[in-house]
Amino acid sequence: MRTHSITRKTAETAIELEFTIDGSGKSSIITGVGFFDHMLTLMTKHGLFDLHVKCEGDLAVDQHHSVEDIGIALGQAFSQAIGTKEGITRYATATAPMDEALTSVSLDISGRSYLVYNVDGLKDKVGNFDTELVEEFFQAFASNAGVTLHINTAYGRNTHHIIESIFKAFGRALDQASQKNPRIQGVPSTKGTL
Repeated sequence: MRTHSITRKTAETAIELEFTIDGSGKSSIITGVGFFDHMLTLMTKHGLFDLHVKCEGDLAVDQHHSVEDIGIALGQAFSQAIGTKEGITRYATATAPMDEALTSVSLDISGRSYLVYNVDGLKDKVGNFDTELVEEFFQAFASNAGVTLHINTAYGRNTHHIIESIFKAFGRALDQASQKNPRIQGVPSTKGTL
């Protein structure tokens, strides 16, 4: 199975995370940040991954360290779980509507980290969740997973819906790109390596 566990401890967070690419959408997520737990659960369900996360963070300061460090840990776990990348589809684009909001996510499991984040119209908060942390999470994931990630929200009015469409589209795109294709022999690159 393509799975990996990470334990990450800093002065700011203590994280235990297990990620399985070829899962069934099961999750157990406790970060202390309720809205973020909800988004990770959606990503897992719609990407058909299995994800278990426990994070104890310095939430008395704010949510930044917890959200960013989970992005780091998830990116590292994905990078290890995907392994040699032999036979993977590599590229994918998924679009997910959530009521009035629509987001497309395109990604390349390239070994090159890059994030393009075109999301406008978010209010500062959803409940007590700082919405600028969505970009921080995906930057941390892309940097540690070695993926090129483009997130483009076409439109939307409700901040919760916009962010939900992002995480659903991301889960679906990551699932599609990481799937094995029996027609692909070796690593899908003319260079012979990713």
